[in-house]
Amino acid sequence: MGLLQCPLCCYTHNQQQHQKTEPHSHDHIHSESSTSSSISSQPSLPSVPSLSSQQSQTTHHKLLTTINGQSSPIFSLTLHSKFIYSGSSNSEIRRYDKDPFALQSSNNTNNLVSISNGSKSSIKSMIVVNDMLFSAHQDHKIRVWKIETTTKTSDTNHDERLFKCIATLPTFNDRFSKLFSAKNYVEVRRHKKCTWVNHVDAVSSLAISKDGFFLYSASWDRTFKIWRVSDFKCLESVKNAHEDAINAIVVSSDGIVYTGSADKKIKIWKKKNHEGEKKHFLIGTLEKHKSSVNALALNKNGSILYSGACDRSILVWEKIDENCSELGQGPMILVGALRGHTKAILCLVAMDNLVCSGSADNSIRIWKRGIDEKSYSCLAVLQGHKKPVKCLAMANDSKSGKNGRDDDDDDCSSYLVYSGSLDCDIKVWQICVPLI
Repeated sequence: MGLLQCPLCCYTHNQQQHQKTEPHSHDHIHSESSTSSSISSQPSLPSVPSLSSQQSQTTHHKLLTTINGQSSPIFSLTLHSKFIYSGSSNSEIRRYDKDPFALQSSNNTNNLVSISNGSKSSIKSMIVVNDMLFSAHQDHKIRVWKIETTTKTSDTNHDERLFKCIATLPTFNDRFSKLFSAKNYVEVRRHKKCTWVNHVDAVSSLAISKDGFFLYSASWDRTFKIWRVSDFKCLESVKNAHEDAINAIVVSSDGIVYTGSADKKIKIWKKKNHEGEKKHFLIGTLEKHKSSVNALALNKNGSILYSGACDRSILVWEKIDENCSELGQGPMILVGALRGHTKAILCLVAMDNLVCSGSADNSIRIWKRGIDEKSYSCLAVLQGHKKPVKCLAMANDSKSGKNGRDDDDDDCSSYLVYSGSLDCDIKVWQICVPLI
């Protein structure tokens, strides 16, 4: 397997050729800004029908608060329990109360969780499983943080979460056990080999199985790997999964794996069920995007896949009958495109009948799926970030109508959208969507 140079969204062929002749760089922020001028010039898939219509409902939305004070761009966000965690380009992990009212009443100090073992490599993705936080880094590693709860001795006497790095993946035992057999080595660049448990480029995305037993990691080295959460053992590595860097990975509730790549493709993987065979194999390839696929999101039951790319479009894919897949039509079909962003789509998150998209045009768009599931409306455009929106998280607003927030209307569902940007800010938005 040949090692690729760090791939970034919206590379042109000339940029990629130039990169191959330059020393390997881990300065992702610099590289992203250097390519930003080409982002808006990508085609927007004119041959794909548009699903989005004009806003047909009255949707209330507002910016509730801005979390500032971070020293570097925000690359990843994840929600768990009552907290939101942010990962930045300088490896800082920060924790905040996810309730906007609590954020407004605090000064956000003392929220630095840790700096990863002195490493300064950016945190590309994070996920929380039980009492552990997994962070994916540009230095090719996955770090595991134990979340411990102790009681503060101050007058407030409330729980404080303490974090301790308990493992770095692959673990020493995993690496050591693979050293002595030639079959465990794969070629990572010309005349250089490495054991298959190692990622050899930035780990770009993490996902977790529905039961929480398995962690999936995708990398710019064109592989994705499966890890057992209980002991952090690497169970499988799918090498040469794509022809270019893998930027996103998601896993459905039935165990189907989707990977999105800079090679413009989305690939669909399934584990073999034959006795003694536990490897993933390719069951379909989706090839409608015309530029790097940067983001993927699934609805709750895994029947709809959303993909965002540098072509400024969000494509909507729907699962079809398995019999059609066996006839060679693929396990998913393209329904259409959501358009409106003027630059690359960098992140996606889906909840209920909503999907939120963050873009290099500095905005977030909120899309609602219609009753017939093939019509969408853009409910809101959230503007306020000064630089590209790199990551999103979303939650139900269980305290709607309280603590001074809108909206007491029982005919609305309220959501909180958290956005992280290269401008170093995290913003919290409230979206109130009519039920009808």
